[in-house]
Amino acid sequence: MLDGTLLAAVDLGSNSFRLEVGRYAAGHIERVQYFKEMVRQGAGLDEQGLLTAEAMQRGWDCLARFAERLQGFPAAHVRAVATQTLREARNSDVFIQRANQILGYPISIISGPEEARLIYQGAAHSLPPSDERRLVVDIGGRSTELILGQRYSSQRVASFPVGSVAWSLRYFPQGEFSKSALKTAQIAAQAVMEEAAHHFVPGSWDCAYGTSGTANAIADVLALHGGQPDVVTREQLHWLCDQLLAAGNASELRLEGLKEERRAVIGGGVTVLCAVFDLLQIGELRIASGALRQGLLRDMVQHEEFSDIRHRTIAALKERYQVDRTQAGRVQRTAATLYEQARRYAGSTAPAELQSPMLDWASQLHEIGCLISHTDHHHHGAYVLGHSDVPGFTQTELSHLAALVLAQRGKLRKVDAFLQDRDFALELLCLRLATLLCHARRDPALDQICLRDKTEKWSLKVAPGWAEQFPQSAYLLGEEVLAWQKTPYPFQFKQALGITAK
Repeated sequence: MLDGTLLAAVDLGSNSFRLEVGRYAAGHIERVQYFKEMVRQGAGLDEQGLLTAEAMQRGWDCLARFAERLQGFPAAHVRAVATQTLREARNSDVFIQRANQILGYPISIISGPEEARLIYQGAAHSLPPSDERRLVVDIGGRSTELILGQRYSSQRVASFPVGSVAWSLRYFPQGEFSKSALKTAQIAAQAVMEEAAHHFVPGSWDCAYGTSGTANAIADVLALHGGQPDVVTREQLHWLCDQLLAAGNASELRLEGLKEERRAVIGGGVTVLCAVFDLLQIGELRIASGALRQGLLRDMVQHEEFSDIRHRTIAALKERYQVDRTQAGRVQRTAATLYEQARRYAGSTAPAELQSPMLDWASQLHEIGCLISHTDHHHHGAYVLGHSDVPGFTQTELSHLAALVLAQRGKLRKVDAFLQDRDFALELLCLRLATLLCHARRDPALDQICLRDKTEKWSLKVAPGWAEQFPQSAYLLGEEVLAWQKTPYPFQFKQALGITAK
């Protein structure tokens, strides 16, 4: 990555939408611009778990303003993610589809553990280099992330559906503070996060850090009332709870340093932070300036400069599920060759267009379900991928991978929704053909095969005599022709002499 390259991270949080633009310089990222809008999308979930029309419109309006600033940015230099509210919303696909069009860049809904990993990256790069073991606490609008790590590597991550917006709406709906309400909110938060007490035990970290809005807002208030800058202690949190009780209502709360936008959710934020302090026996929490946005920026740099973490994740999955590496490599090479042939025939010449990382990863993991059962292993593999929280992948990417693995064999109607995308359909064809051609678990004669991507159809051409030499493969290709007849993408299998198998 060249010095001076501009990168942008868009964070669709439950409370605020944020856009950060950074400039890469000598291995570091310098902030150029920062935009924040209090969208309060987390407060727009109704009782059925649906985002209201008003909440969606607030989000779309904000993204339209972000889009103006992002004009001219290459797609590879923009990363946009959505977190807990859109993880929960039953109609998140409606919001995301329109949001992608407005922003002009794809928005990915990331899992809680992936959010935690990125938060740690942002926090770690904002702190001085150190070998200390770190606990990072990030309280957002509808989720709380906990991470244990050292230097720039997270070692344990967890995400819980507890946050300042959710807890304020649930336990302080009219903004009223009472001793019983504060106690109930704190106990409820501890109950949700109880599992953390077994995995984030005292002694497993040297220093605890808080990131993002809630921790920063509380630290700012405490610093202006006699506290140490960028530090939150247990005693100070108790003092802050007393101030809430004295005010009686959020509308009456007058604390120097408390921003108006934070007033409505301060009750939920304070009680969740108190719960974390008590549950993990934290005495002091220091503030780290970096969080999710900075983690997204660092991730873009690492994807280009170093090995993409997703490659390491794929390798770990292959190891965990005891994938036959020889066969995986055979299918991977075959699928990549077919995909390149098709794209070249269609006129694509740019190297990036001749590669498909999703096809590459799906090929490597196509037999991941075999450890569970060889029968219907494609179903087992798709389930594993669709329900895994693995580093580096968004939920959208995991769904894409799961769909490829699921449809590597059998009828195609089970992925009808994905087949609306022609690029996905071509990836799937290449994967299905690769597994078919490698069915005997030996390398196919790729020099005798050519896949063509024509406007009106796909066609696989083989050398003279190939069908006679590989009769089982020829039969399976004939069955594949039939499978694609029920889709919008006709597929033909031709021999060089002009004979067509249908």
